[in-house]
Amino acid sequence: MKNIRNFCIIAHIDHGKSTLADRLLSATGAVTEREEQAQLLDSMDLERERGITIKSHAIQMNYTHKGEEYILNLIDTPGHVDFSYEVSRSIAACEGALLVVDAAQSIQAQTISNLYLALENDLTIIPVLNKIDLPSASPEEVTDDIVDLLGCTAEEVIPASAKTGIGIIEILTAVIERIPAPTGVADESLQALIFDSVYNPFRGVETYFRVLNGSIKKGQHIKFMATGKTYYADEVGTLNLTQTPKKEIKTGDVGYLITGIKEAKEIKVGDTITDAKSPTTNVIEGFEDVKPMVFAGIYPVDTEDYEELRSSMEKLQLNDASLVFVPESSAALGFGFRCGFLGMLHLEIIQERLEREFDMTVITTVPNVSYKAYTNRNPDTAILVNNPSDLPDPSSLNRMEEPYIKATIITKSDFVGSVMSLCIEKRGQITNQTYLTTERVELTFDMPLAEIVFDFYDRLKTVSKGYASFDYAPIGLRDAKLVKVDVLLNGNIVDALSALLHQDNAYDIGKKMTEKLRQLIPRQQFDIPIQAAIGAKIIARETVKALRKDVTAKCYGGDISRKRKLLEKQKKGKKRMRQVGNVEIPQEAFMAVLKLND
Repeated sequence: MKNIRNFCIIAHIDHGKSTLADRLLSATGAVTEREEQAQLLDSMDLERERGITIKSHAIQMNYTHKGEEYILNLIDTPGHVDFSYEVSRSIAACEGALLVVDAAQSIQAQTISNLYLALENDLTIIPVLNKIDLPSASPEEVTDDIVDLLGCTAEEVIPASAKTGIGIIEILTAVIERIPAPTGVADESLQALIFDSVYNPFRGVETYFRVLNGSIKKGQHIKFMATGKTYYADEVGTLNLTQTPKKEIKTGDVGYLITGIKEAKEIKVGDTITDAKSPTTNVIEGFEDVKPMVFAGIYPVDTEDYEELRSSMEKLQLNDASLVFVPESSAALGFGFRCGFLGMLHLEIIQERLEREFDMTVITTVPNVSYKAYTNRNPDTAILVNNPSDLPDPSSLNRMEEPYIKATIITKSDFVGSVMSLCIEKRGQITNQTYLTTERVELTFDMPLAEIVFDFYDRLKTVSKGYASFDYAPIGLRDAKLVKVDVLLNGNIVDALSALLHQDNAYDIGKKMTEKLRQLIPRQQFDIPIQAAIGAKIIARETVKALRKDVTAKCYGGDISRKRKLLEKQKKGKKRMRQVGNVEIPQEAFMAVLKLND
């Protein structure tokens, strides 16, 4: 056990985590030259296309240091704020972390938030200064920043370049010498922490775990503490590039387990695995429950696919424990699910994965956040409003509260003005402004979560020319003046397009929504009025004009009343058609509401 090291790599987006993992794998001989490729651990096509890590990936390496064999378990983690739950789970399974900082971009918002996560779990931090070979790198300045942040010495920061392979051996040496070996008692009954799982259509659910005490053997009778169910360990092994079956996984090591479970619901990430005959009494304190930030409805395009969508979502939830969903129904779209996501990128990725991995074509409704409403009848009891249709009758409403976040933005000093005006436009209140260096500023805002859901991140990157980094944490609920804006098509409310908006923005957004829908809804044989309304009050209207046949073409000359008679007849027909006609809404219309500023 003294020769095992468990560590993860944490950093901001694009600071070179996956490339560094590639170099560590090739330096330890964990991959052959034939198997080598960029972003080796990113197994999804989606990750390769976008150049981002979505899932944490665990892999084992063997390395000889001063004549001794060491086992290194590495977990590569995502950098985007929407996948921070993956990072928290990876950190729980490790004793140390490599904190990677880009020598050209210096410390960013996500670097700091991931660092705090690691320090809360008492991890040993090894600072790595990456990309020192770039012409724009300023290693001395960034090293000083790291020293200020961590309180370490400049000698402890390892200069490296994952691209060219500089400093890789020094990193491996530091991992062995600085990170402590796992502690645990080999003779105690089995106690292992599940930190990830994945669905394999041929073998059922594969569970990834870290053994804290005791050991797990092939064929052992084991028990999952959260569900209380028992199984036989059909296969255990270590996570190399391909899974390597073993007879036994000992204390402190990381491995995978196959029990032939077909039901996705039976495995919970953060659960404890123990021996069925002599179970351990203390359950491992798992991870905090995931707090979804953004809610949206996901519906199958064809209502017959509802059950298939449910099983796809359950399988996807195994692989991404931060997805939360409950069934709901809509008058416009039939049966579907209300899903909770950690952010807009997370929503986009889930939608894409459902289409690619499970061949499910889905419609996503307008995302919103979770509010609390209080009625006059019981002003102390909160009603949770995840969906605009859950809102109580406005006449009985006492007050509403909306979630606020503390947003941390790090940017260059040239862009402070434009970043501030963007945040104030989004109802933000500045609470702090700190100059980290003469060039870089940290701004802290209290902002309503609802305002950053849609396009805030994209617009922040635009106004700062890509130089701002953004991170947020929830700070609780505050009173808000909110109104429910309904969209009416041909006089009928489309519940899937309803939104809860702040009173001051309702008119502007209602107007933009109707204008956008007018462009997207195809013309029919009759006029289609598109209206935005607050209760019974219409605040904006656009009309999709009817396709008309030229009924007066056959009248040449003659009295005007002949033409008028034909037009009146046509008008009556259109009116009758409008009463019975219904309007199909194309899928683009649901998504276009998100891009109102384009």
